[in-house]
Amino acid sequence: MANKILMPKLSPTMEEGQIARWVKNEGDQIEANETIAEVDTDKATMEMTSLEAGTLLKILVPAGDNAKLGQTIGIIGEKGEDFSALLEEASTNGAGSGQQSAISNQKPEAEPQPNGGAQSSEIQTAKTEDEKPKTEAQEENVSETEGRSYDHQRPEAKEEVKDERPKSEDQQQSESGNGRLIVSPIAARMASENNIDLRSLKGSGPQGRIIKRDIETVISQQSTISSEISQSAIRNPQLAGASAYRDENTSKMRQVIAERLAQSIGPIPTFYLTVEIEMDTALALRKQINSSVSEEEKVSVNDIIVKVAAQSLTKHPFVNSSYQDKSIRFYEDADIGVAVAIDEGLITPVVRGANRKGIGQISAEIKEMASRARARKLQPEEYTGATFSISNLGMFGIKEFTAIINPPEAAILAVGAATATPVVREGEVVVKNVMNVTMSCDHRVVDGATGAKFLQTFKQLLENPILMLM
Repeated sequence: MANKILMPKLSPTMEEGQIARWVKNEGDQIEANETIAEVDTDKATMEMTSLEAGTLLKILVPAGDNAKLGQTIGIIGEKGEDFSALLEEASTNGAGSGQQSAISNQKPEAEPQPNGGAQSSEIQTAKTEDEKPKTEAQEENVSETEGRSYDHQRPEAKEEVKDERPKSEDQQQSESGNGRLIVSPIAARMASENNIDLRSLKGSGPQGRIIKRDIETVISQQSTISSEISQSAIRNPQLAGASAYRDENTSKMRQVIAERLAQSIGPIPTFYLTVEIEMDTALALRKQINSSVSEEEKVSVNDIIVKVAAQSLTKHPFVNSSYQDKSIRFYEDADIGVAVAIDEGLITPVVRGANRKGIGQISAEIKEMASRARARKLQPEEYTGATFSISNLGMFGIKEFTAIINPPEAAILAVGAATATPVVREGEVVVKNVMNVTMSCDHRVVDGATGAKFLQTFKQLLENPILMLM
């Protein structure tokens, strides 16, 4: 029996996903729990697996299109099975633009024939000579030897090409006889990520196949064009002498960041506490550790800060808690989120139970997760569920700043650079490495005195790391 393939919830904050690529093609046999597609969520690219075995009868949301949670993105069942009722149901329940076009392409223009179930797995429309389908053997040959095929002959696309943008000879050469572009998987993925219209390209691979090199060439050209546009962008016609500007599409990650931070700064009553910390002893400790370990095992100042923060949180449970409307949730361990900047925004890999780990282990985990974060390979459980977060901009020369709380956490620590500063000690002016730290606090659970006591402990341990052994 045919069933719908629904867009699953692949991360706790996911509301919709973008199909990065389909691992399986229409007509392919699928085993239960086998990966059928890769989906870009707000934070990472996740594998989507099939809940049952069968044949992928229809793809309703093509690569590059978005789908909301629970939206029908495909149909699975037995080969040759009639699935027109599921198509109609998906259309009635409201599909995305990509899904609507795929569905409309499957609705027969004539009355269905009595032996319709004996047709191929797709419900065919009335065909012209140019739209004759490939045989199953031909489909398999394309899939195995020429790369992945993407059907761009949806009704809307055909109308647009016919009426507004006729194909050039080069474009026609990049398509196979039935109007399908031959695209390698990595090229399709890169095109989707960079909003490149595959129909506008001439493939340089075998039989006009679009390959990675073709996409890289377009990206390079776009970079040059963007540079030129920035110098000759359209000026605001309503304001004389106004600055030139250009609009660029917002990435999914940036959209989620904007939404989450708007939720934080609005309803959460936030106040800020700043303290100066002398870092000479902590810097000496780091130097001593690094002098006795290999290059790969060397620790950073931030690794020490994470450890000290974790120890401090165990002494001040209200800072390691979250507001839950009618209750306050206290966490037994300090799961520290460490902000990592990536090209598309910010992600916070979580060091679980940092209070129970040594500085070396914390350092190794942060390095490994930061590397995978930049490659968008983190799993949801690795960047969600922190009980406290640290954002360090000291390496960029920032002396002091405030950070926005990541709900439902009760606080976040903003760490600046440690700089040589003259201070007075016992009536004499001496130079010390001083670091400013500002904590943003959710006043619903952290009062001023509570936050101040936490920073007092944090300062004491960082200025005297040996106290962590007590």
